[in-house]
Amino acid sequence: MAGHSKWANIQHRKGRQDKLRSKMFSKLSKEITVAAKMGDPDPEKNPRLRLAVKAAKAQSMPKDVIERAIKKSQAGEGEDYEEIRYEGYGPNGIAVIVETMTDNRNRTASNVRSYFTKNGGNLGETGSVSFMFDRLGAVSYPPEAGDADTVMMAALEAGAEDVESDDDGHMVYCAVEDLSDVSEALEKDLGESAESKLIWKPQTMTEVDLETAQKLIKLIDTLEEDDDVQTVTANFDIPEDVAAQL
Repeated sequence: MAGHSKWANIQHRKGRQDKLRSKMFSKLSKEITVAAKMGDPDPEKNPRLRLAVKAAKAQSMPKDVIERAIKKSQAGEGEDYEEIRYEGYGPNGIAVIVETMTDNRNRTASNVRSYFTKNGGNLGETGSVSFMFDRLGAVSYPPEAGDADTVMMAALEAGAEDVESDDDGHMVYCAVEDLSDVSEALEKDLGESAESKLIWKPQTMTEVDLETAQKLIKLIDTLEEDDDVQTVTANFDIPEDVAAQL
């Protein structure tokens, strides 16, 4: 989920965590299968697959599960999936982008629309909110990777466009087409990254109050629980005093 980064640190009950972990593995496996189906099954020869495998490893997905997902592509599975982006507004006009991978366009569209409607939002047309975001490659590193200047120098040498550093770590941004190369170059200087992926980066963030934050989190949780939904991004920020009440 993209929104306020601190929200990722709010703990849920173990049962929910296990459920989310299972769903996360399922979504990662689907991306691996589709990436391998669309290109070469060898991650070294397929940039999209290489990033998908890297993302899976970052979430501690077992090696045999990753290999099984790649083998599915060679068995003809994953050929019916199509990637569809949905855009809309959540409570209080917060922009939301939902990326899906589905084998049934009608089912997914109906579900996503109902999630928005039932949670105080409304689904819009393609392009209705994406202009408020930048499509970028993003490589994240923990604080231990180095200080801000060290990471910035490594990022510029790797061909990245920008770096944001804070107490939680470093986020390196680059052009979409450069993500694989930038990620590899960074690893030579900074070591293994925490994550490398394509993102929708909000151009501006909107602070929300407690009630709006609760509604948005419910909407995003509902969307992310759907097996067809791969990622959800929104342009809101939860102030620290509000986060403390969640």
